[in-house]
This record gives sequence, C-alpha cells and structure tokens, in this order.
Amino acid sequence: MPQAQMRTGLIARKMGMTRVFTEEGTHVPVTVLSVDGCQVVDVRTAERDGYDAVQLGAGTVKVKNVTKALRGHFAKANVEPKRKVVEFRISPDAALEVGAELSVEHFLPGQKVDVIGTTIGKGFAGVIKRHHFGGLRATHGVSISHRSHGSTGNRQDPGKVFKGKKMAGHLGDRRVTTQNVSVVSTDPARGLILIRGAVPGAEGGWVLIQDAVKSRRPEGLPFPAALKGNGGEAAAESAVETSGDGAES
Repeated sequence: MPQAQMRTGLIARKMGMTRVFTEEGTHVPVTVLSVDGCQVVDVRTAERDGYDAVQLGAGTVKVKNVTKALRGHFAKANVEPKRKVVEFRISPDAALEVGAELSVEHFLPGQKVDVIGTTIGKGFAGVIKRHHFGGLRATHGVSISHRSHGSTGNRQDPGKVFKGKKMAGHLGDRRVTTQNVSVVSTDPARGLILIRGAVPGAEGGWVLIQDAVKSRRPEGLPFPAALKGNGGEAAAESAVETSGDGAES
C-alpha cells in the first residue's frame, strides 16, 4: 500500500475575529490568521535524522534576543532570525528547499483544516468555572460553600479519592487542537487566512494550521506546497490526488 502524502502546515498569528458576508447576505463569523515570512529553516530526512519533517520559522525577532546556537542555525539556512520555529511531519516526497517561503494559498477556500493553539490561561479556577458544576443548594444547611464541589470520595471502601476526579485547579494555558474547521477565504496580498468560527488562543498568539486528518482533502491542493513566487503569486509543483474514500494515493 503506498504511503499517504503528508504536506507541511503553516505557522500563523491570530489577529482576532470578525465576520464576512456570503452572496446570500448571511454573515459568517471568522477568525483572521496572519502568515508573515513563513520560511523553511531546515529539512529532516529519514536517512540522517530518522524521520521526515520540515522545520518552519515565522515572525521576526532581534538578533540580540536569539541564542548563539540559533544564530548559527538561521545563518546556515540563510534566513532572518525567526520568532517561532516549528516542525511538521511530512512524507518523503513532500520535502521543500531550505529558504523557501510559503504562501497562504497553501490552503484552498472550503478546505477542512486542523488548527493547533494554546488556550488562554485563566489561573486557578473552581469547579463551576472549570467543570461546569451546578454548585450546592442556596440554603438548607449550606453555609459559605455554595460553589464548592461537595463530596470527593466514598466511605471506608475504597477509602480514597479516585484519580481524575474533577476538582478545582489550573484552567487554560494548554495545547488544544480544533479539528475540521473550514477555510473561508485567503488573501495572498496581505497574507491572511480566514477560518470559520473560533480557534484556540489569545489575540497575537501563535497557531499551527495543517490539513485535517479526519476529512478528505480537496482536489487541486498544491503539492508539496504553495510557495511565494514572482509578484506574490503561489507556485506549486503539482496537485494532491485523492481517492473516493479519502485516502491519498
């Protein structure tokens, strides 16, 4: 069975939310993601590293704020220092050249994608905010503990609190993947991608966009990637061919 084709994703920054209107006049809530200077910093190969991947960098950072080791890493790739560096696993035939800059046309309108981000940290939270508990009664013996979680265990048997018990604790600030969200449109001139609905993270935070793992990819998808060419237009070697059951050939 041939190995499935896996493309690299993109590194983007969440700008905020707005809405766009369809031709019928209905409004669609969208999240605006900005892709700025997303370049290939390094390529991992199975022969040298034991796996195939593309290392991307995005954003800008002052040289004085970069470690000496990373300065040499960026200098070897002949790219400006990047604020965010991430690796994407790929199939061997989806490798890219170091220094290539990716375009937002890497994804097509209507395509399903997975967006990975870090949720907003909310600190220590109680069970009502953290787990949506209903709380205790407002009266009949309940005093100064209306928002508490109540009993946490049983009696002598089993004589302990089970692991995973929903209790108060740290809320947010964790890696979350939102699957099967739709790409509404792309703006290559400004480097923007509009995603339907909300994606995890705060405004200004970094997110990763990649092909959805649970949805069939559309025909005509740039493969191995959509690169910025002359005039800002995207260039691709070929298109991904997909079979009827959703598995790539």
